[in-house]
Amino acid sequence: MAVSQHKKPLTFNKLGVTFTRTTALSQQSFHFQRQSILDGGLENMDEKVTLKVENISLSFGGVKALDEVSLDVNGVEILAVIGPNGAGKTCLINSISGFYRPQTGSIYFNGHQVNKLSPHKIAEIGIARTFQNIELYTGLSTLDNLMAARHFHINYGTLAAAVYFGKSHREEIKHRKICEEIIDFLEMESLRKKTVGSLPYGQRKRVELGRALALEPKLLLLDEPMAGMNVEEKEDMARFIIDIFEEKKIPIILVEHDMGVVMDIADRITVLDFGIKIADGTPDDIKANPMVIKAYLGEEFTAASAA
Repeated sequence: MAVSQHKKPLTFNKLGVTFTRTTALSQQSFHFQRQSILDGGLENMDEKVTLKVENISLSFGGVKALDEVSLDVNGVEILAVIGPNGAGKTCLINSISGFYRPQTGSIYFNGHQVNKLSPHKIAEIGIARTFQNIELYTGLSTLDNLMAARHFHINYGTLAAAVYFGKSHREEIKHRKICEEIIDFLEMESLRKKTVGSLPYGQRKRVELGRALALEPKLLLLDEPMAGMNVEEKEDMARFIIDIFEEKKIPIILVEHDMGVVMDIADRITVLDFGIKIADGTPDDIKANPMVIKAYLGEEFTAASAA
């Protein structure tokens, strides 16, 4: 099978730690090799609990979307949340980000309870997200969408903005520079001035990821960032997720259906089924778990992974 190596460097050094990535792209599959904190790598990372979800339950009428679900994000790691359609994955993301209010249970971020805060307050304390269905300002350019996410960091008022001189001008330059760095990081130079509504689906997904980064998050929630993409677009998005994790040291909760990607890049995996947490562990543990195989992975995936 023909394989082409990606243009990004395969070995690089950031923050005193050397990372090696092997990226192979074919028409049907691609594979990443990443040093995992569970394998003893990245020893300088803080192991404190960043996020703690304790026994949250969420119901819509008689439908129980989440049933006493608990999980932790331990320091800097990629935690994948998987499960069949309707398992409650997006409900979990919406509960963490404040879009839904669980009827019972608690959510703590860096020791502070956040499940009673409004979504904009949760974003302000450092939890950023992307959406399963893209939520961008379609009439604005890529740069303007990223600038819109800087509003928490802007340090001038309405009057200063109207005058646009002195402090407001300096602030604009500072925040625009940060957005330009994100554009370069996500390789969106050609999209900088394009109206987002005119972009293909895969590029809009990349812009939305950039907008989340513009918030300077301490925790990043990614809700199916590769849904609807072709193989090459998935390969690019997976590479960006790895780069965000390794270079920016941002913990990530990833909801994704592509099991090849999940098994390759996640440090731990939590599995939901009908709103109930049925498993939690390393990718190897999850692949061998009979309950997960029955509920979601299937015998074919397990056999293919073992081959």
